[in-house]
Amino acid sequence: MDSFEKVLPKILKLQLFADFSDSDPTDIEILKSVYDILEIKTFKKDEVIIREGETGSLFYILYSGQVLITRGTPAGDIIALATLNSEQNIFFGEMAIITNDQRSATVTANTNCSTLTISGEKFSKLCDKYPVLGYRIYSVLARRLAKTLRETNNDKAILYEALCNEIEIGV
Repeated sequence: MDSFEKVLPKILKLQLFADFSDSDPTDIEILKSVYDILEIKTFKKDEVIIREGETGSLFYILYSGQVLITRGTPAGDIIALATLNSEQNIFFGEMAIITNDQRSATVTANTNCSTLTISGEKFSKLCDKYPVLGYRIYSVLARRLAKTLRETNNDKAILYEALCNEIEIGV
């Protein structure tokens, strides 16, 4: 794996670590500890990184390459949600640092990819050592989940209204 000095700028660009500073010695110590628990995983083009419905315990940072995010519909169709690349400073599977719940989407390597991974268990132990790490990360995740919930509720309202309009037109 690349050195801490090379990986640090990538970590700091991630939304999850936006509250950390490369000029604060305590933040650097914490981020070095995060670096120390990172593992690199490589994936070949078309290899599934995360499969929807499976239980997951790893959080992924896309270090190089491009991925396709897909999800199944209730009817069994597969829909593409997004194509993302490492320059976008993306991560996925972040709920694994909170709980080993089922994955909500499938992530497939569109190109050869490398990821930096953190297991939920190692992250939890690191948060025991550095509570501020857990506080900051969980705060970002809570804001992100709240935003997703608001958007989902808005989407449901729009769909409900459209359905009602269709029913009125059809009557």
